Amino acid sequence: MSYPDSVRYLYALGNELKAGAKFGLERMQTLLAALGHPERGKRFVHIAGTNGKGSTSAIIASVLREAGCSTGLYTSPHLVSPVERIQINGSPVTEEEFAAAFEEVHAVAAEEDHPSYFETVTAMALLLFARRCDISVIEVGLGGRLDATNVITPELCVITPVSFDHEAFLGNTIEAIASEKAGILKPGVPAVIAPQWPAAEAVILKAASQVIPIPALEGLAVTAENSTFLSNGTRFLCPLAGRHQIENAQTAIAACRALGISDAVIAKGMAKTSWPGRLEIIQRQPAFILDGAHNPSGAAALAAHIREFYSQNPVWLVYGAMRDKAIEEVTAQLFPLADKLIVTAPNFPRALRPQAILDMHPHPNAVIAETLAQARSLAQAAPPNAAVFFTGSLFLVGEMKAVS
Repeated sequence: MSYPDSVRYLYALGNELKAGAKFGLERMQTLLAALGHPERGKRFVHIAGTNGKGSTSAIIASVLREAGCSTGLYTSPHLVSPVERIQINGSPVTEEEFAAAFEEVHAVAAEEDHPSYFETVTAMALLLFARRCDISVIEVGLGGRLDATNVITPELCVITPVSFDHEAFLGNTIEAIASEKAGILKPGVPAVIAPQWPAAEAVILKAASQVIPIPALEGLAVTAENSTFLSNGTRFLCPLAGRHQIENAQTAIAACRALGISDAVIAKGMAKTSWPGRLEIIQRQPAFILDGAHNPSGAAALAAHIREFYSQNPVWLVYGAMRDKAIEEVTAQLFPLADKLIVTAPNFPRALRPQAILDMHPHPNAVIAETLAQARSLAQAAPPNAAVFFTGSLFLVGEMKAVS
């Protein structure tokens, strides 16, 4: 099967949550047994959380590569192409490798109850990692306890900050959501737990066997594009923008130290980290900045970044969102910061109509762009010193990446 054919088949399985989410591990376990159990006998770091798990995963994988390990990285969602989800030694697998892995998984899948999109790609990743990687960093897709990735036995678990998102699937209290995230924790497996809300922390600590402490920092300096700090006498550069990334960097440092990696190697690996679509500057004068802030915590981090570094600039906001998100909470944090608002919709079935967004949260200087291409054209009219943030959905960010 060709790469385009494999992608079409995967999308047909259901890429939307309601269509494609099949919770429970039985189907995944049956599939992996038919593939010869590629999830067994390899080293894994398993990462759950609401915000920051992708950035933390990317830092850890970069450090592992710097340490000389052949390293797999499995993340979701992708921004432009599904191959981004499966990376080996810092590069996405090729389209040919992706298609071949799909064909191998599809050949043993039960046709009458085919694994979902996410289950299929997870099995593909485990198959490729088993053949080519010493250690792999696996990011949870949704929740943790019943997520398709929760078939591995990791040597380390990481839980990044837990907050509200996907309440329809994970529960509508922070305790319920934390319980689902804590479902990746295994007896005897140490865990790195990022700072949490007290209610979430109590649930997670109760489930953890051994907790690795988060390191303290000194000499912190933060700019609009990166941060530097000292820990145990070593200076670290975090190249990911945003003050919230400092917490992700601390979590990653604790994880890498638990894996036996020296601070010197951690510092070199962290400095080489790339994680697109998160406060990523793709153009200057006016600055075009991509940030997939799609839930209240992500919006709070973006709002804080705007206030700290762009309060003296004209701020333009290009916003589009999915129907199943907490749009009123997100827009309440972001829209008041915008001197100019362009509301649009990503080219995706779950996207909410721009007018419906404005009906929820009007703005005195708002315009509607029916397509992202139109929104981008309007944004080019921003003053040269303006900061134009494209946000609200990773689908919007991915669409921008595809044409940048």
